Order: sequence, then structure tokens, then C-alpha cells
Amino acid sequence: MTMPSRRDFANAIRALSMDAVQKANSGHPGAPMGMADIAEVLWNDFLRHNPTNPSWPDRDRFVLSNGHGSMLLYSLLHLSGYDVSIDDLKNFRQLHSKTPGHPELGYTPGVETTTGPLGQGISNAVGMALAERTLAAQFNRHDHTIVDHYTYAFLGDGCLMEGVSHETCSLAGTMGLGKLIAFYDANGISIDGEVRGWFTDNTVKRFDAYNWHVIARVDGHNPEAIRAAIEEARSVTNKPSLIICKTTIGYGSPNKQGQESCHGAPLGEEEIALTKKLLNWPHPAFEIPDDIRQGWDAQAKGAHMEQDWQQRYDTYRNAYPKLAEEFERRLRGELPAEWSEKSAAFIAEVNSKAENIASRKASQNSLNAFGPLLPEIIGGSADLAGSNLTLWEGSKDVNKDDHAGNYIYYGVREFGMTAIMNGIAVHGGFIPYGATFLMFSEYARNAIRMSALMKIRTINVFTHDSIGLGEDGPTHQPIEQTATLRMIPNMAVWRPCDAVESAVAWQAAIERQEGPSCLIFSRQALAHQKRNQQQLADIKRGAYILKEPNKAPKAIIIATGSEVEIAMEAASMLGRRRIPVRVVSMPSTSVFDAQDPAYQEHVLPAELSARVAVEAGVTPFWRQYVGLHGKVVGIDRFGESAPAQQLFEEFGLTAKHVVEAVKSLVK
Repeated sequence: MTMPSRRDFANAIRALSMDAVQKANSGHPGAPMGMADIAEVLWNDFLRHNPTNPSWPDRDRFVLSNGHGSMLLYSLLHLSGYDVSIDDLKNFRQLHSKTPGHPELGYTPGVETTTGPLGQGISNAVGMALAERTLAAQFNRHDHTIVDHYTYAFLGDGCLMEGVSHETCSLAGTMGLGKLIAFYDANGISIDGEVRGWFTDNTVKRFDAYNWHVIARVDGHNPEAIRAAIEEARSVTNKPSLIICKTTIGYGSPNKQGQESCHGAPLGEEEIALTKKLLNWPHPAFEIPDDIRQGWDAQAKGAHMEQDWQQRYDTYRNAYPKLAEEFERRLRGELPAEWSEKSAAFIAEVNSKAENIASRKASQNSLNAFGPLLPEIIGGSADLAGSNLTLWEGSKDVNKDDHAGNYIYYGVREFGMTAIMNGIAVHGGFIPYGATFLMFSEYARNAIRMSALMKIRTINVFTHDSIGLGEDGPTHQPIEQTATLRMIPNMAVWRPCDAVESAVAWQAAIERQEGPSCLIFSRQALAHQKRNQQQLADIKRGAYILKEPNKAPKAIIIATGSEVEIAMEAASMLGRRRIPVRVVSMPSTSVFDAQDPAYQEHVLPAELSARVAVEAGVTPFWRQYVGLHGKVVGIDRFGESAPAQQLFEEFGLTAKHVVEAVKSLVK
């Protein structure tokens, strides 16, 4: 009996991809068909993974950055033995299936990160490679290596056109991430047709300038050439590698290969039949011959790889028991045993100090307190370390020469920074944070959204949170940004009013394992607010009663951040006019929204409908808390260039205006 050839193994990918897309009547068959030979060589000859344990810590990471070609990955997972069945492939792109239209973390065993928005997959891969190298430097010892894996990424023309790939690949080269290997599917086709009409970059020179090792003009349909390229890439340890593979999109389709018509649409039953005939694949839809299935099955090989690693790890654990315990804790994502007690003690200490400081400075103080407790924390800033105040006393630079640090100088790369953070988070072993001005969260927006979609623990630090930053003017003064960040599902947004709330915000973000957080801090100093122990405890509930009048309140003022101070002043002024007012500090609307109805009613009783919200930002967001008949003191136009105090006067963000708003509601 003739043994299957490498082309037969690759054709199994092509056949499954064609069949699944056709059955769904939706999808992208072209990329899977074009990259099948590259994938076959990588997965069968090089990739270290265990299909029976997709979370094996020292597995190689594989990222499909051109995520529209998801059937390539699903076919690979099914064929190599992951818990992805033929029925799952038949259910491609259907509701609640394991095989959604683009790969999604948590849906499919073996999918390492959610991809689809082009350029972010390769950027996540940069983060994974950075995490691998840093974790290795922190835990490997001269006589024991327990972290030693590669990160492989597939990407296409679209990924290279997206600006985020420029940001992250540039940094990867500067960092010298030698265990990152990317495969560029140079098929020359995108949705609109031949890319030479709009994409004529010299990719070789571009990546050479980034300090990458570039292997060009590889025949993406020649297994021996592909194998030789991978071996060469793995031999270069001080640079990431880009393997440029010339392929034909829709390879094997006699009437559609090499054309945009096979990029994002089913081939059609007739064309599939012709393609299978040309590929010498005489099998019905979704049928894989036993000999090909057996040749693909990686379960036994993967189990042996993991077993070999486990034996080495057991030896490591015996030699370094405390290190091993710490390694396991970090991979589980658990916080240190002393975290709860020590973080609470710091918050109590901050409360007793009663300092009037900028919340960005309070953030740095929190890092100085929490950082020594958390060896897994790894942070950075997009060229604003001195403004964001993200450097703390234990910060140590991560660079190509020193791999064991905990601080990344990202340069002016807000989008890239955030996408890399996502890669670090999904890799495991770290809690990443990254910082920029709140205004420039706009540049990072889609990667922020992706972190919420993936439900991963990343911490976005945004400073200079309002017109309070002053003279830089409207280009740097955020108006709508806080509100729109709050609108992202599964995103916890904190805008603290003083040093105490800032510390609680950091504590909450670090403890939150089910999703990302945005911590929004001021440039200007904020007044300390006095609290009793119950109020201190209630901060973590997202909103709480900060000031309660001696008599039953006639109105409620809700405020966040720097405007809490204004609300408190307004309440005092109203009290002198015998209008008792409750002040509610609401540092996190999403956290408050998740509280039980009884607590929400306690803070914002339905019968007390005279409500005013005050925040230095757009007003519509606050209607859900004040109602249609309430008032919102905010800003619905762009800022101006002037000193902060003048701007607050100019835009009516004063206690006087809040008093007038309350009086208009109280009969």
C-alpha cells in the first residue's frame, strides 16, 4: 500500500476547509488552501504541542494572524487530535459552535488568542515571545531549563498593511526576540484583488530595517524548501525571523486559484469537485482516510513531549522547590497568599495619610506598594513614563540584553503596546499593564476591545484624564473617551477621586481575572476625601455614599474623579441653604452596575429622583443614573488651551453650577 505523501497530508487541510466553508455557505477557503503546505510542515515536523493537554505550559504557541483563514487552524486542530470533531467542522460558523468565523480564545481547544482584526495576531505573538523569554530568564537556571518554546505566527498582506504590525514588529526587532518566527503568506491577493495596486512595500528591506532575520522567496508549496527555511530561522537566536512564502491563494482550484474570488466566498460544489479531482482527492466531503488521519495524529507524540518536559520539571522542582511553587502559582493566575492582607493594609495606610496628590502620583504610589508583592507584574508606557508615572521603585528594564526585567519601554506605540499586552496575558505567568494619555486610548481602542472580548487580565493606565491637563489644549484633552471605554462590554473602568480610591482601583484591577480594566488618573492634584470604615470598604463596590446630610436628602449628586471635590463643595453650599444633599462617589460604573439591587437601591433610592451627575466629559452617558429629568454638569464640546482652573470655570465645572442644577430640581 502506498504511504500518503506530504501533499496528501496538506490536501486533507484543503479538503476540510473547502467542505466546511461550502456547508456554512460562508467563510474564506483561499488562505487555508494556499497555506496548507506550510502548515503541514510546521505542525508535523516542528511544532511542540500536546493535543490532549492544550494548556501544557511549555508548548509552542501558534497564532493565525490572518484569522479569516480560520478553517486552516480548525483543520489542523482536528487532524492532529484536539477535541475538535468532524461534527464541529460541519458546524463551522454556526451559533455556539467550537468553530466560529474567526478563532476565538476559549471557544476552541488549541486556539491561543482571538484573531480577526488584521495585524493584531502577529502583535499578540510578539507579546507571547516576549513573555516566553522573560519567564525563561526569571525561572530557568543554568542546570535546569523549564521554559523553552517558540512562537510561530502566520500572517498575510492585510496584516502587513495594518499599522499595528509596523509598531510591534519594529519593537520585536529592537528586542531581539529570536524565538519568534513569522510566515508571510505572500499570495498577492486581498479582498479587492491584486495587492500590487495598493501594496508595493519592499517587505524584505522593511523587516531587515527592523532587525529581523528575513528568509525571502521561499516556495510555499515546496515542503523541503519550507522545512529548510524553518531550520534556518530556528538557528538565528538573536533576531525574530520572517519567512516570506510565495503561495497561490486557493491552491488547487482550477478556475479560482490566484484570484480574489476564492478569498472570502465558498468555491461552489462544482468547483470543489474539480479541485478535488485536480488534487487527486477522491473522498467525499468531510471524509479523511485512515492512513492520512493516523499520519496526522499528534496525540502520542505530544504526550511524549510533555512527559519528557514533566520529568525535567520534576527534577527542577526538587532542586528549586520555592521557584517551582512560584512558577506554578503564576501560571495558575493566582495572587500571592499575603496579597489580600497586605493590599488592604496599604489602602488603610493611604486613607490615614490623607494626602492631596494627583491620582497619577497615587497610582505610582500604589505600584510601589503592590509591585514588591507581585513578581508577575510587567508594565510599561508608550513613551510617557515620566508623565504616566508608571515606573516604580522596583522597575527593571526589559531589553535584548537583560531579559529578566519587568518594565517595557514601548516607545510611541499605543496600539502596539496594548496588543502586545494581550499577547503577554494570554501566554500566562504575567499581569501586564501599559500606559498612555487617556486621549490616546483612541489609538489603542481595538486592542482594548479585544482584551475585553477575550476576558483576559490586562490593566490599561490612562492619565491626563480631562481638561484638567490644561495648556496642551483640545488635541490632548479627553472629552468622550471615558464614556466610550465604559461602553465596552466586560471592561471595568475606574476613575478615582483621590489617592484612596486610586489604590482600591489598582487592587480591583489586579484581582480581576475575568477581564481587563482601565484605570483613569488625573494630572492635577486632588483633595483627599474623609471616610469611615464602611465607606472605605464600599469603594470596591463601584459607588458609595461619600457624604450624607443630617436630614433626609432632597437630592443626590453623583461624581467621579476630580469632580468629586466639586460635588462635595456644592453639597456644603447647599447645606448652608438648608437643602440637604447626598454625595455619591462612583469611581466605577460597571462595578456598581454589577452589585445586587438592594445595594444599588441603598445608594441611589428610586424615590429620590432629584439627581445631578457631574463629570468632566460628555453628558449623555449619565442619563441612566439621573433619569430624563435629572441634570448632568459636564462637557459636550471640545476643550481649549488654558490653565486648568480657568478651563473648569469656562466650561461650568464649578460648585456654583452644580448648586444651580440641584436647586432647579428641588421644589
